[in-house]
Amino acid sequence: MPRAERARRRLRLGIAAAAGLLLAGALGAAAAQTLPPEYAAIAERLPAQARARLQANAAQWAGWSAEQRAAFNARAVAWHALPAAERAARRERYAAWLALPADERASAQAAAARYAALPPEQQQALRARFDALDRSLRRGWLLGPTLGLDYAALQPLLAQLPPEQHAPMLRVLRELSAQQRKDLAVLVQRTPPQGREALRRELLATRWDEREGWFWHKLRQ
Repeated sequence: MPRAERARRRLRLGIAAAAGLLLAGALGAAAAQTLPPEYAAIAERLPAQARARLQANAAQWAGWSAEQRAAFNARAVAWHALPAAERAARRERYAAWLALPADERASAQAAAARYAALPPEQQQALRARFDALDRSLRRGWLLGPTLGLDYAALQPLLAQLPPEQHAPMLRVLRELSAQQRKDLAVLVQRTPPQGREALRRELLATRWDEREGWFWHKLRQ
């Protein structure tokens, strides 16, 4: 293992150990004295927001009963027993869920309830149809029921989206009407791959009250 990677791994393990001690109730100066010197130094390097989150978790842990702590520990053991790829996929799904607007979460929960009420053979058929989709289309449904439905048509625009454009683009797409997303899909299909970055920049730079005119102009070019 390269030296730089070993150093990064030690840093990650150190932060995890410091976090674990904080979660176990290591709060305040007195508790900080129980940290080994190398972990205390790492804890000091945590961002204020991360430290506050860990302290809040520690306070929650302190208020749990022995049964609740045992249940949490069992879930933690089960989590770490999962393959790394599965843990990454679940983190991605959870982050996508948190990013959904409240109305789309409600819609997704209603769809999940309808799915759970189906006979097992229908559930299996739907699961097989979903699993047969291209991987990029399956991931597109992480954007929620609205954008997931339009993802196949918009995917060329969203492919290789720069990280700094990710959140602004999703916000714009959710602000568009269903017809505007259809119009955008037409523009995407008309635009050659080398021109899609310019199309993204134009869309992001267009004010919400000017988008109707922007679509009208672009579709008639």
